[in-house]
Amino acid sequence: MSVAERLAELGIDLPAVAAPVAAYVPARVHGGLVHTSGQLPFAGGTLPATGKVGAEVTADDAKAYARACALNALAAAADAAGGVDRLAGVLRVGGFVASDPAFTGQPGVINGASEVLGEIFGDAGRHVRAAVGVSVLPLDSPVEVEVSFLLA
Repeated sequence: MSVAERLAELGIDLPAVAAPVAAYVPARVHGGLVHTSGQLPFAGGTLPATGKVGAEVTADDAKAYARACALNALAAAADAAGGVDRLAGVLRVGGFVASDPAFTGQPGVINGASEVLGEIFGDAGRHVRAAVGVSVLPLDSPVEVEVSFLLA
């Protein structure tokens, strides 16, 4: 089954590629990989929430935002690669969680990204990963995710 067919089966419509908020490109092809810039959980051009996870943002909401970040990364990678079916799998996910100092659930938050990529790519979606707590992210976003995809 192609990636496009799997997205349709899951009822997932990829968002438009988010416009960069600084001096970078959303994704770049190099060798057999597509690397994305860090993606925020934009929906319709706006952030659904701001603030720290464990304070203003719940871990469950942040997990959903990480999922949105991963779909934004998939859209950016597909655009750079020439289509979603040019992507064969996932190599690495880097997740950043703007965290209240007492919050230690960063891995669970970034599972939102990992799980949706696994649903889409199956075994080819298994990846290495980092889930890092940080004091602040761009635009006060609670979550940011970057992904390296394998090219078909």
